[in-house]
Parts: sequence; C-alpha cells; structure tokens
Amino acid sequence: MAFGEVVFFALVIAVSPFTLIPALFMQFTPRPRATSSAFLAGWVIGIVVPAGACAALASVVQRPSEGHTWVAWARVGVGTFLILLGIRQWLTRHGRPAPGWMRLLADASPSKAFRLGVLLSVANPKILLLSAAAGLAIGSAASSTTSAVVPFVVFTVCAASTVALPVVLQALMGERVLAPLTSARGWLEKQAAGVMAVVIAAIGVLVLCEGLVKL
Repeated sequence: MAFGEVVFFALVIAVSPFTLIPALFMQFTPRPRATSSAFLAGWVIGIVVPAGACAALASVVQRPSEGHTWVAWARVGVGTFLILLGIRQWLTRHGRPAPGWMRLLADASPSKAFRLGVLLSVANPKILLLSAAAGLAIGSAASSTTSAVVPFVVFTVCAASTVALPVVLQALMGERVLAPLTSARGWLEKQAAGVMAVVIAAIGVLVLCEGLVKL
C-alpha cells in the first residue's frame, strides 16, 4: 500500500474546495464555535463510513491467493470516473452558479450544520469516491483489522484537518480570524470549480494507474 497513497487521498479531500468552503462559511454563522464543531462531527462521519465500508469489503473479498484483481478493477473504474468528472467540470467551470448548498450555510444552526457535514461528504461524488479509494487501499493491504487501524486513523485525521483548523483558530483568536478567512473564502468561491477539476482529474490518473499496474 501504500501508506503514502492513503495520506495522499486524505490530503486531496482536505484541500478540496468542497471541504474548505463550508468549513470557512461556518465561521460566519450566528454561533460559529458550536456550528463549526457540529459540521466537523458530521464531516468526519461522512468520510469515515464509506472509507470503512470499502476497507471492510476489500479485506473480505480480497484473499492473498487471489491476487489483487478485484481491487485493481475497482481502482480502474474509480480512476476513469474521476478523470471524466474532472474533464467535465473543467469544461463547464465558467458561468457556473454558486452551488445551492452554499446558501444553506449562511444561517446554519448546529443541528443543520451537522446534517450538512454528513450530506456534503456522503452525497458529493468527488469526496465519496476519494474516501472509497482510500478505503480500498487500506483494506486490500492490511493483513488484519489491527494493522488497518493506524492508516485509517491517519486518513481520518488528515482528511478532516482543514475542517478542524478554522474551529481551532476561532477558539484561539476569536473574531480576529475572520479577516483572513474572509479573503480565503472569496478566492475559493471564485476559483473552486477550476481547482476542483484539476484536483479530481489528477487523482483519477493516479487511481487509474494504480489499478492498471496491479492487473
């Protein structure tokens, strides 16, 4: 495995505009600390569940004597889909309206933030596929449940790090953190589609190559 591969998937999730923008928006709600903490909890659940399910499935289906065929084909499929998704998003990046979920973030309560955290990670095909790919990598390489714990924890911590960071900064700096976060949010809102298209296509190439090498 690639322990590095799992960390790479996690970091791509962490720097994705679909991760960063909601995390930043939560700092401008009426109750930023409670709301951002609730969003963080929902986000963690949303990435842990698909990653855990795919890791468990890969560990059950994949047997040492059978090689890596099943997991390799799964990676080929996921990689191809990500490449096509990235190309499509790049070609349609101009003139895209702001996603509907952004409007829901402005006045989110903690309970709504928790639901959005789960929804934006599980229902977003890009984040879902990256979590699934990480789960496949962990499950296919781990020799036992115990050996999968460390890479799974590392994946979770890295993938959720950028959602947790504004929570920590807000707790430490209070309202002083709002000015730099406002600038970061504005840039991401304008460039989100293009950045995400490049990231998704690059990950698709990586996943596809990993699958083809192991066929």
